[in-house]
Amino acid sequence: MKKITMQDVALKAGVSKSTVSQYINNRFEFMGASTKLRVEAAIKDLGYIPNQVAKSLKQKKTGTIGVIVANILHTFSTEIIRAIEDECERNGFHLFVCNADDQPEKERAYIDMLVAKQVDGLIIFPTNGNYDYYKQLKNAEFPIVFVDRMINEAIFPTLLLDNESASRIAVDQLVKKGKKKVGLVSTSITQHVTPRIERINGYKKAMAEYGLEIEEDWIIAQDKQEIGNRLQHLWDSANRPEAFFATNDLALIELLKFIKKNGLSIPADIGVIAIDDSPFLAIATPPISVIRQPTFEIGQDAAHTLLELIGSKDFKEEYEERRYLPILVERESV
Repeated sequence: MKKITMQDVALKAGVSKSTVSQYINNRFEFMGASTKLRVEAAIKDLGYIPNQVAKSLKQKKTGTIGVIVANILHTFSTEIIRAIEDECERNGFHLFVCNADDQPEKERAYIDMLVAKQVDGLIIFPTNGNYDYYKQLKNAEFPIVFVDRMINEAIFPTLLLDNESASRIAVDQLVKKGKKKVGLVSTSITQHVTPRIERINGYKKAMAEYGLEIEEDWIIAQDKQEIGNRLQHLWDSANRPEAFFATNDLALIELLKFIKKNGLSIPADIGVIAIDDSPFLAIATPPISVIRQPTFEIGQDAAHTLLELIGSKDFKEEYEERRYLPILVERESV
């Protein structure tokens, strides 16, 4: 991918290089409106990284990195951030932590801000919307590590759970306890978030391997605020599951709210197993069985990988994603 320069922008806009420089530095006093619009369009069309950002990519190390999580409400995210912080502290680095709220525009703005602050690298839980910008940063040899989610191509090191194996473990546990009618609860998949898609696929494959029927109505993948209504509608029907598999902690919370609202008993009325652990699940009544992610290992490895990349600037064309094995924690909810 050819590196875009200020001269390329000038040629496309039909202006001088100094005019582009004036635009980048917000000096519009002697610039006509049409010229300003042409330069702006050329920068956007070419995907040019402005000069002050490009300069920051070449500065000496600042001893800081940025972490952009997709949703900081997940226990998974906060545990990984803590592990990253511990590893960075051991190596004399400091963190900026940002929450993208699963919004590509917000993620892009945070990347711009952190790069402008001259962070040495980024750990990103990527949203599904900034692929071209990631490629520009790769072309500029800016160190990035992805966590939890995959994008179109593995252009940076990517660390995530073996999600299909986690789903298989969940179904295995429920079937071993005699549960054959198994439903699934997930947060929304409209943004094609990697773990949610892979966990649903893993559930379907495991159910098929056991020769169990998969009812599409039993797969609830909604925005968090809609999960309870969908569960209630399903429960009020004549065709109820005997157990639910919650694919993350936010989906599990909505499932437990529904169970409490309806006065149901776990596991007598409904079996429950989930991915992602939390301290409250061990002391719930009854304690909830989970498939835990090795969050501290993932966070430590993400930080270590990024710090190595910062030190070496040894970029590969493509990387194989690194998958982590899920860990079953058996309790009393199945």
